[in-house]
Amino acid sequence: MPENEPWEYCLSIPNDLRAVTVSRRTLRLILTMHGLIRLVDVAELLATELVSNAVRHTKGPAALRVRWSAGVLRIGAWDADPAPPEPPVPSGQVADGEDGRGLVLVRACADLWGWQPLARNGNRGKVVWCELGAA
Repeated sequence: MPENEPWEYCLSIPNDLRAVTVSRRTLRLILTMHGLIRLVDVAELLATELVSNAVRHTKGPAALRVRWSAGVLRIGAWDADPAPPEPPVPSGQVADGEDGRGLVLVRACADLWGWQPLARNGNRGKVVWCELGAA
């Protein structure tokens, strides 16, 4: 399939921290198979942050959605909690712990990011997404 053809994958994941590794490895395979290996490292980092937030901060199922269209990779993590994500903490205020860094990394590494309410399989929730350009 040529690089300019659009495609989309969606991986349903349980509320389990092991899902973060499964999602990251699945994303690597998808991008490699589509000839987008140059995006793998940053995309894996972004997907890890989005999926780990979905799994850590909510109680229900989640999903990883990966879409390629018009030279832009969009990575999204859906979760069953309709509440907005916590806004990114300014980098100077992030403590030495792990919490609070996820969306700061997403904001720093992605070309664009955001969130929106989204229903999936009858469940209300939200999707937090980011985009990477091919260039």
